[in-house]
Amino acid sequence: MKFLAEINVMPQKEILDPQGKAVRIGLQNLDIHQVADVRIGKHIQLQIEASSEAEANDIVTNACKKLLANLIMEEFDFVLKAI
Repeated sequence: MKFLAEINVMPQKEILDPQGKAVRIGLQNLDIHQVADVRIGKHIQLQIEASSEAEANDIVTNACKKLLANLIMEEFDFVLKAI
């Protein structure tokens, strides 16, 4: 079976996000003042071949924990779809 994993990796809420702060200031400079906060993260897509959804879920979780996210500073979530 083939699966598509849509992964979002974001800085933990407790961690400062200088890139997000720079974007928020840029938006204010463009007279867009309605944005209260900006957080910048990563969006990753993985195509996976696995025998079951549970196996695909384990593969994505391991990939995130071991490589795609720095668990000291980031958190991740994902959606898995059969394709």
